[in-house]
Amino acid sequence: MVLSAEDYVHDNEEEEVVIAQVAAMSAAEAQTRWRREEADAVRQVREYEGAHREERVRREKLEIVELDAENDFMFKGLQPNLYRGRSTFRREMALLLHKKLLGCNKEEDASCRDRFSELPDALLLNILERLGTFDAVRACVLSNHLLKLPAMLSRISIDFFYISGEYVDPNYLEFDDMVRANRAVADLTDKILTTGPPQLTIRELNLTFVLRLDDCLSIGRSVARAMGTRKLNTVQFKILTEKHDLVCEDCTPADLLSFGKQLNAFLAACPDAFAGLAILELQSLRFGESDLPNILATCKRLEYLILEHCDAGIGSTLKFEHDQLVELKIMYGEYETVELHRLPKLQRVTCETWDHDGSPLVFGFVPHLSKLSLINYITSNRTLRLSKLLANVPNICDLHLDFESEKIWVRPESPRVLTPVLDKLRTVNLDNIREGCDISWTMFMLEAAPSLEELCVTVWDHWCKQVPYRAHSKKKYVKWKSPDSDFKHDNLAKLTIFGFQPDSNFMGYVTCVVEAAPRIMEVSLHDRKKCYNNFATSEHLK
Repeated sequence: MVLSAEDYVHDNEEEEVVIAQVAAMSAAEAQTRWRREEADAVRQVREYEGAHREERVRREKLEIVELDAENDFMFKGLQPNLYRGRSTFRREMALLLHKKLLGCNKEEDASCRDRFSELPDALLLNILERLGTFDAVRACVLSNHLLKLPAMLSRISIDFFYISGEYVDPNYLEFDDMVRANRAVADLTDKILTTGPPQLTIRELNLTFVLRLDDCLSIGRSVARAMGTRKLNTVQFKILTEKHDLVCEDCTPADLLSFGKQLNAFLAACPDAFAGLAILELQSLRFGESDLPNILATCKRLEYLILEHCDAGIGSTLKFEHDQLVELKIMYGEYETVELHRLPKLQRVTCETWDHDGSPLVFGFVPHLSKLSLINYITSNRTLRLSKLLANVPNICDLHLDFESEKIWVRPESPRVLTPVLDKLRTVNLDNIREGCDISWTMFMLEAAPSLEELCVTVWDHWCKQVPYRAHSKKKYVKWKSPDSDFKHDNLAKLTIFGFQPDSNFMGYVTCVVEAAPRIMEVSLHDRKKCYNNFATSEHLK
């Protein structure tokens, strides 16, 4: 029997019936799952109580109620609040759970005791290290026995943005509140690192703070002392500035230079702290001519470097040389070129939103570079030639190109010139191609990469990412004609398309890929991705 496309189309009533069946089935499965987990939890509690369970009566019972709209479970006694952050909700759950584990009311039963604090310290530390350090400290004040635990944490995460227990948007933070929050970060860092036992190894120390010199010096000296007396495996600094919003609108050139000078003063005062860093993230800075080389030379153990809104001036060149750097991420900034001279361990590079139409990267000695991500919007007619960009990088196996719903800025090239640089490519993501754009041009990537195994194409007019001052390109089509009409690809195993529509553009493309890849195992076709930004209304998403 031959079926046409119309045979797969349901009317509205049939669709509603199917949706109701799926919803009922999902609810039943979810209820069964939570009941099973509830039974397991009850069994574990009974085993833990052991010989005491017969002489103690549990006055309160921890109940699991129905799933909410976001598939989170709620404890009885808590009401969901759309205006309350998820971290707040989880913190309240933790406090209620603590209260339940304390057992019955002491006024009603003299034998009641704090069973949560009776857990082994190793287990309590494992629980506390899954929280932010501010929340862990708050939890420990509930019991005298727990007060000693914060100094014993081996994973420490003190984040300026979560000083109050939930995310604080810096754009709505008053200056005085920012000063107090940053002071709290410095004080807690000093307290925990000073009181901890010397024999304890700190596996992770992640600090996020604002570049205010007094607080920075306190943090840097505390970390340097800890490095001299204890073993710290991974130390991360995320250094913000007083003006660090998304588009850096309020940051003047004078501000950028001032922040750069403050960083230099911090670096000069605390070189030992920077020498032990594994991860460094900087925001909204303008370097002097020797500043960036000095930072790289001081941070001898640095493995991950993230620069956001950082440059050495308009049209500047950022030069990198480092023996240990594994990953480099550069976002925004008014630089012209990033030169990667000698980075023998570099594996991953991300370059986002460069400020000119040419190639943003110049590759030198990067023998282990395997993953490259380029993200930008370009409205001019200039295009990027991958054969030229990657001429010195023959080991790329993962390539991500994000066009941010604007003009296609990569030039399709013939396999003859492109295959030598894409010979080892395994995964390609072509992200945020404008809707209405003919996607057949992406076949050039398939033809030039004989080892390609996964190809993902996303077609999406993601308006909430676009900023008002962009002059949107009207050109939607890229000319490309395959030089080989009998082309076959023997390694492609998976094709994924987001933003799929049942029209000739997509149907023809899928047919072409499937015919060219006889060993393909999976074809996944999805509707538009969902945007979770609050300001992305239905009008923006069409």
